Amino acid sequence: MGSSSGGNIAYRAALHAAKFDLEPLGLKGLMLNQPYFGGEKRTESEERMAKDKIIPLPVNDLMWQLSLPEGANREHIFCNPTAKEEEGVERLPRCLIRGYVGDPLIDRQRQLARMLKKRGVKVVELLEEEGHHAVELFKPEKAADFVEHVRGFVCGLAGVGEHKL
Repeated sequence: MGSSSGGNIAYRAALHAAKFDLEPLGLKGLMLNQPYFGGEKRTESEERMAKDKIIPLPVNDLMWQLSLPEGANREHIFCNPTAKEEEGVERLPRCLIRGYVGDPLIDRQRQLARMLKKRGVKVVELLEEEGHHAVELFKPEKAADFVEHVRGFVCGLAGVGEHKL
């Protein structure tokens, strides 16, 4: 499980772990809360929210510049998991992807969900209208929703992720 850049790290770690036989252990689920991904070509949500208060576009670009290996651009697999077909994606466990329409990264989260589904991964999408990147850190009711969504995903409750945008 990971939120924001932690979602990116959780994705990369799960992808790496899925390459190995971990018996008697195993990956049963992957929870990505507003995972932080990017790419060279701007998405509609990135352009529309270029002056976002949490992740303005220049800050987003700087974060990738500081995070990626020297000489890499935002099409690197650490930044854009949809840029090229990566080995092992189909071995990932069931995946919860949470996001908000008010997040500049929402289109990246949608792209990730589409790619995972295309590769045969069972994806639960919780993409909601009301909220922004890291909203659960600022609004207690969104934090409570987050906890309920995680609980529902872990317990395999029906209806979790039934709505998407």
